[in-house]
Amino acid sequence: MPNRMRLFTPGPTSVPEDVLIEMARPVFHHRTQAYKDLFSAVNKLLPEVLQTKNPVVTIAGSGTAAYECAMINTIPQGGKVLALSNGKFAERWVTIAQRNKCDVTILKAEYGNAVPPEQVAEALNGKSYDAVTLCHSETSACTVNDLEKIAGHVRKTDAILIVDGITSVGAIPVKPDAWGVDILVTGSQKALMLPPGLGFLSVSEKARKKVETVNQPNLYLSLPHYLKSLAANDVPWTPAVTLVRGLHKALEIITQEGIENVWKRTSKLARATRAAAVAMGLKVFSNNPADSVTGINYPAGFDDKTFRGALRKDFNIHIAAGQGSMEGKIFRISHMGYVDAIDTLGVISALEIVLRQQGHTFNFGAGVAAAHQELAK
Repeated sequence: MPNRMRLFTPGPTSVPEDVLIEMARPVFHHRTQAYKDLFSAVNKLLPEVLQTKNPVVTIAGSGTAAYECAMINTIPQGGKVLALSNGKFAERWVTIAQRNKCDVTILKAEYGNAVPPEQVAEALNGKSYDAVTLCHSETSACTVNDLEKIAGHVRKTDAILIVDGITSVGAIPVKPDAWGVDILVTGSQKALMLPPGLGFLSVSEKARKKVETVNQPNLYLSLPHYLKSLAANDVPWTPAVTLVRGLHKALEIITQEGIENVWKRTSKLARATRAAAVAMGLKVFSNNPADSVTGINYPAGFDDKTFRGALRKDFNIHIAAGQGSMEGKIFRISHMGYVDAIDTLGVISALEIVLRQQGHTFNFGAGVAAAHQELAK
């Protein structure tokens, strides 16, 4: 019998059966009261998950589309941007700023290191900026930045803080209103337990005032159009109706568990995985590991494609490769969304088998035992 798909990549993640069933229902026309009622229900749940009272815009597009929407609508050409960069996705936000002819100052940390908040404070004291951009959970480097402290420095200035929360929202604590995040971006295919195709932005009053001053030429990603339609529980352009139906069900699942309980579950799975890695004689990648996704260094001599290929062939377990400067050096395991302790123990057990088969010497069974200890706490 073929193994079922076991998805441990940090996006897309596994989708609950109830969400899949909801998305299989017949498609209906979006310019109807039925869609407005559905979208109204979604718009009551989204702020709860994002921990905000600010409007949350939903667009048909990826997290990258949502982040580009945030930047081009709040930063004028020639605007000054302080970009915090410690991984591949933060580098992407730098690229967007540069393509839009912004004046970009980069605060760079090596993959696996967080950007120190005190460096952000120093940079802000030396120059005025229109915006500060960063990844909260830098997926490529499995690293979390201290968003709360960084936001505390930014909110003392006129700059707006635009945050990639694509692998933090619904996985680890993020409180945009309490901390002072002006635009928080996320996507559907991570901790929100949906297929790819939706992007989200929470937009503060400070950010909305910035939007009013920027005359950008983009139509589809025009944030004023989305904000105007949102007030009527509508969208300016054709929505992804099927995904929005699934979104409503996924948000119900998350809010029924409780967002703080989701954070605790994610953290416990991450701690168990990190403990297992150490017990198997492996090194956890990142000096500031994110709970949403764990990076693990390969033993000397291991080949990434061979290792991950064996996991897929023998167990239908899909984990992610390293990205950017860590390509071929680490593998990554997601803890986001529709995953529990039994799933986590299963992937650790499979890792042990493949590691042993491919010549890594360690105390066989030690990884599962270490994970058990963490999960039992």
